[in-house]
Amino acid sequence: MKARVTVTLKAGVLDPQGQAIEGSLKSLGFDGVASVRQGKVFDLTLDGTDETAARSALNSMCEKLLANTVIENYSVEITL
Repeated sequence: MKARVTVTLKAGVLDPQGQAIEGSLKSLGFDGVASVRQGKVFDLTLDGTDETAARSALNSMCEKLLANTVIENYSVEITL
């Protein structure tokens, strides 16, 4: 089973890396970019076929390691 975890900063949290990317895009001539927020993507391969157990394990992984839940949100997508 494969899963993708996407981690993004919560609204209102400063994103200096996103601001730097935005500035770089503008300096490269991409004028239509209003703002940039950066994040992280984790692609995982899991043993087993129980989607409920996998989702529970992935949520635990996010809460304990993959995301800083004080300043970040995460979403979990499972593909069988």
